[in-house]
Amino acid sequence: MIWENIGLAFQSLKSNKMRALLTMLGIIIGIMSIIGIMTIGDALTASVSGSLSSLGTNNITLSVQERGTQSNGFGPPGMGGDRGSSSGKTPESDDLITDQMIADLTETFGGLVTGVSISYSAGSAKAQDGDLYANITISGVNANYGVANNVTQLSGSFIAESDVENKSQSAVVSDKFVKSMFPNNENPIGQTVKVYKTRSIELYTIIGVYQYEQQGFGGSTASEKDMSTTFYIPVTTAKQDLLEKNYNTITVIGSVSSDVDDLTNQLQRHFDRLYANNEDWQVSVSNMSSMLDTVQSTLSTISMAIAFIAGISLLVGGIGVMNIMLVSVTERTKEIGTRKALGAQNFHIQLQFVMEAVMVSAIGGIIGLILGIGVGALVSSILGAPLVISAVTTIGSVLFAMAIGVVFGLYPAKKAAKMDPIDALRYE
Repeated sequence: MIWENIGLAFQSLKSNKMRALLTMLGIIIGIMSIIGIMTIGDALTASVSGSLSSLGTNNITLSVQERGTQSNGFGPPGMGGDRGSSSGKTPESDDLITDQMIADLTETFGGLVTGVSISYSAGSAKAQDGDLYANITISGVNANYGVANNVTQLSGSFIAESDVENKSQSAVVSDKFVKSMFPNNENPIGQTVKVYKTRSIELYTIIGVYQYEQQGFGGSTASEKDMSTTFYIPVTTAKQDLLEKNYNTITVIGSVSSDVDDLTNQLQRHFDRLYANNEDWQVSVSNMSSMLDTVQSTLSTISMAIAFIAGISLLVGGIGVMNIMLVSVTERTKEIGTRKALGAQNFHIQLQFVMEAVMVSAIGGIIGLILGIGVGALVSSILGAPLVISAVTTIGSVLFAMAIGVVFGLYPAKKAAKMDPIDALRYE
């Protein structure tokens, strides 16, 4: 009986192709919107999660913050140039994390910590040699920065502790930088480059080359020649002309055997004691796991909210299905009377029209699903994010479309089933 009704439903759709397509349109748009939004949301979540995970799952970020504020968990760790607050206050030198605090931290937590990463953003500059040039962003770092941020070393070495202690004019540059400044495939290691800053010109010796990793969605909009890459120098060199030598943010690298959440709590208690007498500032401690949870939760909430709004079009589509089914019932009144006269029960008539509504919604749902995945794939490709297709979302969307058919097709089906066969046969 089920297959017979499916066959009748297909015959009805084939006899009114344009009307069936217009009826499906609301369902198609609704499902396409929901699937497209959810696919893009999942792609962005996967991309952001991958980016945060690449920073190290054992990384713990410590930031000086004004009391009464909470860390949002966003932004790259260890950027010592950020010293603001929500109220506009600026911490004094004594409020910041000192070298002695870092040394005490390493000694106190011993085997639980493998190192502390420090960085300081020293602004933008340009390396130039005649017609050759490369745009750079100078970042002062210590030896552990490369470990904490998974910097891939292609040749030479990264900034060492001896470079930091001696405030050397050493630099680690990207492979993009090398391509711009050494187009003839010269070995850059040991070469000296001239860096033009806003108020000075400085000389640095290249000691290493790292692999440039594209950041963000879609990467830089600048051409490869004009894009800016990070130019790593010792943090002490970057800050040698500054009176302020302390740090707003540092990153602690937990050992493989340590429990990151437990270590995070221990570090928080440790700095709570150190800052107990500081009435204005505190140190907020968070790990990549908590940041990742925050990002995933935020993106999921946004995707669900937008998908819910898009789902309203499904309601419009459902009303369209009900409307066209009522028209179909009226048009097929004599057919209904004939079937009842031949012995068809109310249940059979009702099932036929419900099945027809379900078929309209299911076909519309499948078309919307295909279009939604296509839209999601296109946008994900433009953003440079990985395409993620959730089986639960795809199957659930088609089932939901079929449910729309059942709900909005039930009233016309009941109306058809309740017809008196004699009155139906007399209908003109």
